[in-house]
Amino acid sequence: MRAKISDDLKMAMKAGEKQRVATLRLINAAIQSAEIEAKKPLDEAGIVAVMTKMVKQRRDSIEQYTSGGRPDLAATEQAEIAVIEAYLPKQMDESEIGAAVADAIKEAGAASPKDMGKVMSVLKGKYAGKMDFQKASAAVKAALG
Repeated sequence: MRAKISDDLKMAMKAGEKQRVATLRLINAAIQSAEIEAKKPLDEAGIVAVMTKMVKQRRDSIEQYTSGGRPDLAATEQAEIAVIEAYLPKQMDESEIGAAVADAIKEAGAASPKDMGKVMSVLKGKYAGKMDFQKASAAVKAALG
C-alpha cells in the first residue's frame, strides 16, 4: 500500500494536482511518524489504522469548521477525506454491520450490556479498517440492551 501511495504521489505531482499532492504527503508523513513511534515498519493493518485515524480527525474538524462558520475549511477537509478513503478498504454498510454484530455476539457468548467489551474486541479483531466502530458500538448496545 505504501508503494502505491508513493507512486500516486509522483503521478499527482506530474499532473499538477496540488490538493492531492498535499494530502498524499500528509498520509506519508503520518505513516512515517507511526513507524518511528513503533520503531519498526508498519504492516498493511497498521497503515490502514493510521489512515482511519486521519479520516476520523478530519470528520471531527469538519464538524468544528461547520459550526464555526468556515465552510471553506470544511470543504478542504472533505477533499482530504476523499483522497484518504480511496486507499482504505470498502467500509461495511448498516446491514453488514448488523450481521457482523450478531455473529460477534454469538461468538463472544454475550448476554448483557456488560459483555459489550468482549463483542467489540471480536469485531475489532475481524473487521479492523472495514467497519465504523461507532456505528458498530451503537448496534451492539441495541442488540444487548
